[in-house]
Amino acid sequence: MLPLSPSLSNPLCFRCQNRAVVVRKECGLIPKAMASSSSRTEPAFFNGFGRRDLVLFGLSSSLFGVAPSSGSLAEEELKMASVVDDINAYTYLYPVGLPSKKFMFKWVESRKPERYSSAAPLSPDARLRIVSERVDIIDNLIISVSIGPPNLQILKSKEKSSWSAKDIADSVLSDKSALRVTSTQRLAESSVLDAHSSDINGEPYWYYEYLVRKSPTKNAQESNLYRHYVASTAERDGYLYTLNASTLSKQWTKMGPFLEKTVSSFRLLPPTENYVPPYKDPWRFW
Repeated sequence: MLPLSPSLSNPLCFRCQNRAVVVRKECGLIPKAMASSSSRTEPAFFNGFGRRDLVLFGLSSSLFGVAPSSGSLAEEELKMASVVDDINAYTYLYPVGLPSKKFMFKWVESRKPERYSSAAPLSPDARLRIVSERVDIIDNLIISVSIGPPNLQILKSKEKSSWSAKDIADSVLSDKSALRVTSTQRLAESSVLDAHSSDINGEPYWYYEYLVRKSPTKNAQESNLYRHYVASTAERDGYLYTLNASTLSKQWTKMGPFLEKTVSSFRLLPPTENYVPPYKDPWRFW
């Protein structure tokens, strides 16, 4: 467990975050600083849609009733746990339960932390890769961390102080697709709702909220097939480190505040001897 500095203010200003949440202090973790894991095998895709996504979409309608149904769960006392990835040198918190409601999340570490060179790519050009991921299939939640180089067609300046949050969002999203399409077409899959930045310990962190519409079948066009994302991105060694947290849009009121706390807790850590920079051994797959 890694204690986070109490001086760090919550940088998220998303529209859904209008409720005060008291977070239990757990193992030295403090409130206000509040997520990701990956399978070593690249997921199979069906017409650009992941097998994992098919399962999540298929289970969402029948299993969503497991969660408490009245009001926002974030109004209750929330217990969180920490993740520290020494290989890629980052940390974040993720929700584990609401003891007063006897409600527990059912997280599975679908992809354990691994080096960039061996991680599963998110696009055919393998620029953006998932280095870790955590999934709750019952509540239809995904927390993942990805690493990739900036898109120089969008982020033309080498000075990261000049990068806007919207440009960072567009850069990351332009590489986030399983389809063999252009960056412009990939961006068309997404709709950015909000983007802003915050300076934390002298380093910029970019925050954004967006929707992605992905339908497992041509006939399934219901609005609940939108996934609602929040994300935080930071830069190190010429690469963008991004934490994404998402659920279905129809569950956002209940689950969104939890995911916002996870995203706001994301921090890059000082590298240790276990740190493997993304540029090291780029073609090593073991």
